[in-house]
Formats: sequence, C-alpha cells, structure tokens
Amino acid sequence: MNADVLSDVLAAVRLSGAVYFDFHVTAPWVAEAPPAAEIAAKVMPRAQRVIEFHLIAHGSCWGNIIGSPPVRFREGDLVAFPQGDPHVLSSAPGMRATPDMAIFSRGNAPLPLCFQLGADGPDRARIVCGFLGCDERPYNPLLSALPRMMHIATAEHPATAGWLATLLHLAAQETSHRRPGGENVLSRMSELIFVEAVRQYLETLPPEQTGWLSGLRDPLTSSALGAMHDAPADDWTVEQLARHVGVSRSVLAEKFTAIIGQPPMQYLALWRMQLASRLLADGKHLSAVAAAVGYESESAFSRTFKKLVGASPAAWRRRGTAA
Repeated sequence: MNADVLSDVLAAVRLSGAVYFDFHVTAPWVAEAPPAAEIAAKVMPRAQRVIEFHLIAHGSCWGNIIGSPPVRFREGDLVAFPQGDPHVLSSAPGMRATPDMAIFSRGNAPLPLCFQLGADGPDRARIVCGFLGCDERPYNPLLSALPRMMHIATAEHPATAGWLATLLHLAAQETSHRRPGGENVLSRMSELIFVEAVRQYLETLPPEQTGWLSGLRDPLTSSALGAMHDAPADDWTVEQLARHVGVSRSVLAEKFTAIIGQPPMQYLALWRMQLASRLLADGKHLSAVAAAVGYESESAFSRTFKKLVGASPAAWRRRGTAA
C-alpha cells in the first residue's frame, strides 16, 4: 500500500502552527506585514520557513502582496502567503502603512495577542492571524508548489465549504474564549486549517498544471511518489518503479519528469536527504541514518549528503543541535 505522500511530507518538514493575533478593526484601518523572514525569529524561532495566514472571522477587507493588485476578502475566507511575501490588509484598496515590528515581540503574553485598529464605528471586521513554521532545507517539495498567495473563499465556492469552514469557525470561537489549553488547541487547529487549505487549493488546479501538487493528483505519478515515500530505503531503480506502477520505464520517466519537474531518482535522492537531515538533527548515529535512507555505507551516504545538501552530516547535526 502506497504512503499518503502529503502527510508524509508534512510530518518530515515538521509543520507547526500558532495563532498569534486577534485584530478587531473599524474602518478606516490598515495593517502591513513585512517579509516573513524579517519576523520569523520572533514568532517561530525554531522554524526555517514561516508562512503567515489570515482568517476573516467577521466582516470583509482588502489585501494584496505589495506590488500586486488588491483582492477583496470576505467573511469566512482564508488567505495565506506561502512564499513569505510582504503584504497588506486594509478596509479599502490601495492603503499602505509602515509595518509595526514591535507587535511581533510577545514577551510572556499569552497568545493570541489582541489589538484594536481604528476608531469606533459601524464598519467593523475581525481578522485572526497566525503563522505556520516548517523546514525548507534540504528539501521541501510542497513549498515550491504553493503560490505566493493562496486565497480560499469558502462563502463564494460551495465546494470549498464544509470541513474547512467548520475549522475556521472553531478557530474564531476558540480565539474569543481563551480557555485553558487554548494556545495549544489553536496551534493544532492552525495546522489542520493549512492542510485543508492545501487540499482545497489542489482541487482548483487546472488539468494542465504541473508541479509536485499536480503530481499527487495524477494517478501514475502519485503511485510512483507513494511507492518511494512508503519505502525510501528500498533499492529503487526507474525500471523497478515502472514495474510497480505498471508502465514502461520510458513512460514513467517522461511523465514523472514532465509533471514533477525532475526525474524519479533525483526526487528520491533529495527526499532521502530530507529524511536523513531530521534523523541527524534528532541525534541518530550516522550508520543508522545511512541505513534508514538506503545507503549501505556511511561513506557513500556522507558523500551524497554533502553533494546534495552542501554540508557534511556532522555539520548538519551541529546546526540542528544549535537550533
């Protein structure tokens, strides 16, 4: 039975979440976020990559990546910025503000941090903002497959309602009540929201779309990916993988490369290094790490790791211990 590839990747790259802000806003208002890399060390210091997301819990607003056209977000919508772009949310299109870096320093305050923007008035909205952290090195195939802005409009598209809408509603409710354990609940819930948003985004991709996510939807490439993720230490060749999925070697190699963007064995080598990097950071012995990802000797594994990752296994282990 083939592995659930998306779940496997999310586990290997250590997806973790936190709901950070609860904004209650009244027009006119504007809030601008800097590049995620500039605040990552403050909001999720152990994460290599930080993804910011916003839930429109009440009302509506406008938002966009800096330099891109504004988009209208309505109640129940979810918007995420997977590539860490600076962006702005506001009561009207075209508004700008200087990012307030001080609000990202929480100190000992419990999450979420609550803020009021704008004066009293009838045009009110509520925006719940969070962050997701994950590894991006040495290899995270999901990150490069996601767009700069991911907008899930639950109210306008019935197909995206249901489970995601329920999660968004529960997150808004949990944020309001601040019950014991709420910070942990919101952390887990933000991870569920992101996974469901990725699944909804996958369903909207056009048939001609290529990339890692599209590969999960194609029966041939998804079967090949599942086999490699299910048994990454096996001595796979293109011929063996082709027999497993029931096609010729040439058909598999051509289609996998066309959709995923790299040959099957190159993908497998990179994925093995991602798995190895986590085992090294967790303190596993080098021989055990090498065997776990399909290498018969420590020396062969070390050479490949340094070639693909750019650092020796020992250097990577020290880096992981220091993080």
